[in-house]
Amino acid sequence: MQTVTIIGSGPAGLTAAIYTARANLKPVVYAGVQAGGQLMLTSEVENYPGFQQPIVGPELMSEMTEQAKRLGVRIINADIDRVDFSVKPLQLFAGKRSFTSQAVIIATGATARTLGLEDEQRFMGRGLSTCATCDGFFYRNKKVVVVGGGDSAMEEANYLSKVCSEVILVHRRQQFRASPIMFDRARANTKIRILTPYRITQMHGDDRGLNAVTLVNNDTGSSERLVIDGLFFAIGHDPNSKVFSPYIDTDDHGYIKVHDYTKTNVDGVFAAGDIADSVFRQAVTAAALGCQAAIQTQHYLESC
Repeated sequence: MQTVTIIGSGPAGLTAAIYTARANLKPVVYAGVQAGGQLMLTSEVENYPGFQQPIVGPELMSEMTEQAKRLGVRIINADIDRVDFSVKPLQLFAGKRSFTSQAVIIATGATARTLGLEDEQRFMGRGLSTCATCDGFFYRNKKVVVVGGGDSAMEEANYLSKVCSEVILVHRRQQFRASPIMFDRARANTKIRILTPYRITQMHGDDRGLNAVTLVNNDTGSSERLVIDGLFFAIGHDPNSKVFSPYIDTDDHGYIKVHDYTKTNVDGVFAAGDIADSVFRQAVTAAALGCQAAIQTQHYLESC
């Protein structure tokens, strides 16, 4: 039986690991087969405190991982694919292996939706981004495209208009899912140009990164090549919470519901980071929630 099991190895999971290790709780981190979270897809990180110069996302996660290991954290590169939180101690399954844990911190994050285009992996972090707040600064005075039709797309476009020379908002339909106030705000912004009903069918670039996209008009079928400096997907996120159903309560979008900071509806199970945060989704806020979850886990174990 393990004392503390942390599921996920992004900023939330590794911060929770560092804090629980320093509390002598001997945490074990199940990093998953894609360790490091969304920062592994980020080129440069300039808004994480403590780094005078920008640091690339994978390097930042490597530093966090090594810090956790130095404190004795055991990291396993495997996925938790099934749980049973109806029993105590809590039961978890990783492939053919099963084990129990006195407490669990869920930090599995959320995955940004993409269009499924051929070169997404090639250009991710090199002209393609899923977070304007994270990467917008690197496109100062540049021409960018935002894809989406909901409130998130409007918010991303308005944010980018403050730093970019031109923002082109591309949506596949004439109608928008965004609330009227958010859409009106984007439409009134003179730096935002709205293109409907268009979809992106191809990305173009070279070794330096993305530099153009192919747009297709959904009504006429005509296509055009648009030269740009950056492309932002703002079509939502999918929280990685399915494995914890039906034990853990989630909202209508799949984000884990928490109360009293990071507590879930199951005693001894806590949630931190993007899996429980549909609003901010920043590395620093995820780390803060990881800290909270670790301290609450310590208090929970002391009270048992």
